[in-house]
Amino acid sequence: MGIINEIINTTNTILWSYILIFLLLVLGLYFTLYSKFMQFTLFKDMLGLISGKLSPLADGIKKENGQVSAFQAFCISVASHVGTGNLAGVAIAIVTGGPGALFWMWIIALLGGATSIVENTLAQIYKVKDKNGFRGGPAYYIEKELGLKFLGKIFSIIVIITFGLIFNSVQSNTINAAFNGAFGVDLKIGGVIIATFTAIVIFGGITRIAKVSSVIVPVMALAYVVIAILVLIINFRHIPILFQSIFENAFGIKQVAGGTLGVTILQGVKRGLFSNEAGMGSAPNAAATSNVSHPVKQGLMQAFGVFVDTILICTATGFIVLLLPGYEKMNLAGIQLTQVALSNEVGQWGGFFITACIFMFAFSSIIGNYYYGESNIEFFSKNKITLTLFRILVVITVYIGAIAELNFVWNLADTFMGAMAVINIIVISILFPKAYMVIKDYIIQRKEGKNPVFNIEKFPQLKNVDEWKD
Repeated sequence: MGIINEIINTTNTILWSYILIFLLLVLGLYFTLYSKFMQFTLFKDMLGLISGKLSPLADGIKKENGQVSAFQAFCISVASHVGTGNLAGVAIAIVTGGPGALFWMWIIALLGGATSIVENTLAQIYKVKDKNGFRGGPAYYIEKELGLKFLGKIFSIIVIITFGLIFNSVQSNTINAAFNGAFGVDLKIGGVIIATFTAIVIFGGITRIAKVSSVIVPVMALAYVVIAILVLIINFRHIPILFQSIFENAFGIKQVAGGTLGVTILQGVKRGLFSNEAGMGSAPNAAATSNVSHPVKQGLMQAFGVFVDTILICTATGFIVLLLPGYEKMNLAGIQLTQVALSNEVGQWGGFFITACIFMFAFSSIIGNYYYGESNIEFFSKNKITLTLFRILVVITVYIGAIAELNFVWNLADTFMGAMAVINIIVISILFPKAYMVIKDYIIQRKEGKNPVFNIEKFPQLKNVDEWKD
């Protein structure tokens, strides 16, 4: 019976993955085609908003003290979904699906950019004001526009459990295992250190979370990408062969004949989707926190985060692994393979660099995930005691996760996240026409040479958009 149950569970997991992947692919493709490739035509604006060349606020308006800036909101979401999966998960996908998996990661990121613009624009439209600025997310636009508060509560509970508790226990476990392996740090001592750092940040509220994220995210992303570029420079003669192997494996005759093409596509698409989280309904919780002059501005910045996650960081890991001779025969776990691959290129310090990256990637995920939980706790209650109890529970979970075996918890998280994604996919599909009205308004203002400002009076179709009336 045990074997039969294992087969059934595995089959259900694969089937669930295929259904979710299909829904997200169709959604991304539909949004892309209907909007005439907005994630590409507006890419210049993404860069302008990230660099500050295009102001996220209206001209002449400055951010108020205590408010989360557009860039900080962007960093919170990137902090959450750029985690150890970008180091370990990509290596596993390449070993399992071959070099072509990397190509399918790129495709899903390019399509996911459109989905990200839609869901994060909706989060901005339906945000609510609080003492620190704003908050929002899928639970809020489910309630405000669809009037389904019960469904919003279900979504909030899933986010609180999945991101606030389960994912954070997994991330702390990864940090502790890495430091134990690299420096011999006792697991209990490591758990106390990680939990203490977590408490210091999250008890400082969204302002401290935003500040820490806006420091860690740029540093970790730039450092990792620079190292990957260094590896490519060292191996510049192999770059043409590298790309050839990626494209041949992505949809090659050998893969079709061997029946492995489906595995290649599944691994690449699955890793891309679960890495950048476009359409999952997580990033909108961070997107709603900022004060911008037009909802689409934050939508564009969050979409740029999808590209940072997959096109830059996942690709960096992919190239490092693919340049390791015989990587497919080494029988190493994901993060171990990445460590060996980098050490092979730059020397022993490469392994220590990966350990440092694990800490930055995973710890930033902990604080980003925590905020997703906090935002949804406040959907239920603004009581300070409730929020304090949640913070204490998060710190305890981080400690337990650091010293425990988490295979069951990880499988549970996959199930919860899948349910969350299905709810969000259905909702943003229904709300897309209203989101697209706002997106078109942004595009028209940009064509007129303006720094777009959202005027809610032009959109009587939008309900309960109180925070934009000023």
